[in-house]
Amino acid sequence: MKLKITTIGNSAGVILPKELLARLRLEKGDELLALETPDGIRLTTYDATLAAQMEVAEKIMREDRELLRKLAQ
Repeated sequence: MKLKITTIGNSAGVILPKELLARLRLEKGDELLALETPDGIRLTTYDATLAAQMEVAEKIMREDRELLRKLAQ
């Protein structure tokens, strides 16, 4: 589905059509989490537990980048 970035106040945003909101079971005011994947950016419903886990994982990956690179070889 093609979406367009639009100006919202002093920011930019994407308008999600009602049909897409219904398919995703989202409502106005719900929060999304943007995850960077090898295939691009994945939007998923915000889960505070998952967000905290991702923050810890990203910190470990930054701190142990060289070790993880060697393990991957």
